Amino acid sequence: MGYVLRVRMASFFAGAAAASFVGMYILHQDYQVAHHSISQQMKGLNESLDGRISALEKFKEMEASKPVEAAE
Repeated sequence: MGYVLRVRMASFFAGAAAASFVGMYILHQDYQVAHHSISQQMKGLNESLDGRISALEKFKEMEASKPVEAAE
């Protein structure tokens, strides 16, 4: 009976190790996909924000270049 128990325990731990490896691989792939998605979203937001800042800077330059009218 001792031999059968050892074989069953070895099989169980080999299966558990294989399942852990597969689970970690799937989690790693999920992490990479999520990281890529968030990076793309942040890149889009950063480009949008840069465009808005550039527009505000141009607006301020136009306002600064206009002659100041005297108050009547």
